[in-house]
Amino acid sequence: MITRREALVLLGSATATAVLLPSFPASAQPAVPQEELAAPGPLGDVALGPADAKVTIVEYASLTCGHCAAFHEKTFPELKKRYIDTGKVRFILREFPLDPLATAGFMLARCEGDSKYYPVTDLLFDRQKSWAFGNKPLDALQQMMRQAGFSQEKFESCLKDQKLYDAVNAVRKRAEERFKVNSTPTFFINGERRTGNLSIDEIEKIIKPMLGV
Repeated sequence: MITRREALVLLGSATATAVLLPSFPASAQPAVPQEELAAPGPLGDVALGPADAKVTIVEYASLTCGHCAAFHEKTFPELKKRYIDTGKVRFILREFPLDPLATAGFMLARCEGDSKYYPVTDLLFDRQKSWAFGNKPLDALQQMMRQAGFSQEKFESCLKDQKLYDAVNAVRKRAEERFKVNSTPTFFINGERRTGNLSIDEIEKIIKPMLGV
């Protein structure tokens, strides 16, 4: 586990890069108990869709993961339109940062409360190539967050928040230890584990029987 001090050093380095874990085929694996999976981390969950939806999808993702960005670009809009907005699916994005830069992104997304969580993570996924893989990723991230309404003082205070840093990493640690998450994206669909960048067709094959359609 990288310490906060090491993370800030890496973030300030001109050579900081995103370390990506591989994506594996979207094969079914043993389910985890729903009640255990439903327990939120120290920052709570930011859920989209009703609490009584027949299907709950929990995604563990990293903001510097190319497969995660592809899912949120190509699959998530259709998932939201067809199933989340219609009340059939409840969706929860959880933090699984693969590197200090992704940790920083999640800290910024969490910094101003639940209402900013998805707008910020959506922005960072959508424009991942412009901030995550350059020579000065922290500068690019700061510039992007300025567009999202973050002052320089707010940006810096978020990244210096030890409690926030520890909480983001606690979500990842629990996923690793309790749910055996070791790559991103990893999905739990009503507790059933799937790994890899799922297409909307693949998701529909999984959730339609759960929805009874």
